[in-house]
Amino acid sequence: MWAETYDLHSHSTHSDGEHPVEYVAELMADNGVLTWALTDHDTASGWAEASVVAKSKGMTFIPGVEITCTPAHAPIDEELTRRERERASASWHLLAYFPNHVPGVNDETVASFLEWLAPKQDGREPRMRAMCARLESLGMPVDVEGVLARAEGSVGRPHLAAAMVEAGYVEDKQEAFERWIGDGNPGFVPHEKPTIQEAVAAVKAAGGITSLAHPIYYGVPVKQLIEVLKNHGITAVEAVHRSHSDEYRYELMQQATSQGLGITVGSDFHGTSYQQHPGHMPILLEALIEPIKNA
Repeated sequence: MWAETYDLHSHSTHSDGEHPVEYVAELMADNGVLTWALTDHDTASGWAEASVVAKSKGMTFIPGVEITCTPAHAPIDEELTRRERERASASWHLLAYFPNHVPGVNDETVASFLEWLAPKQDGREPRMRAMCARLESLGMPVDVEGVLARAEGSVGRPHLAAAMVEAGYVEDKQEAFERWIGDGNPGFVPHEKPTIQEAVAAVKAAGGITSLAHPIYYGVPVKQLIEVLKNHGITAVEAVHRSHSDEYRYELMQQATSQGLGITVGSDFHGTSYQQHPGHMPILLEALIEPIKNA
């Protein structure tokens, strides 16, 4: 049986999304989503609000976060070519979900996870200052305080890209990434990240589950990728993502389910100006990760 009522990957102004939590929830509900996860980058600061708004709109809310980690496998050039990717992402993104956690209710295990997570969020500010300094050396001064003020929780490169557009350095955010601040470009500065093993351990200790986000970005053949996920104790893979072709989704689902892993589904919604829409992501319910399906 197939369903289009789940969207387990989305962002708000608490990280690099362009809309506040309430509007993201409204868009989700308007697009038929019944089970929704807010997964801002390296922060849980939007959970409490999202939980309240989701309930008011008749949705089940799953507290989530997208953790930026070091790669667990080197990219394979042939796979990047096959998937029409110029380069692999400099980091792997791990989606962590806590379907049994109720935001606002004291939960010592989740509190311990959030303590572990906090320095990862804090590490984003020094990186952003370094990127602004690098852009200034390239003849594009950007007010770093203004960039930081754009984020309600965790600052990210889309905030910087927006400032570059406003300053007239680039036509749009896509150009900012492709020419200046994308992985490996002149304005890019990496930041310290946990390993996949460290992130998985922290999530498991808090009773959470994990799924690797948008695997097409990493340049690892599907069979090898699923083996890596199993070896690292990752619960699922985000087989259904807006950047994945139907063929790639099917290949991921087949490999994951044959190896005892679940799958997740997410629009990775960041905002309407990106020409993105939440929901409308078909998923095979039998393959959906059990703790979320039963939430």
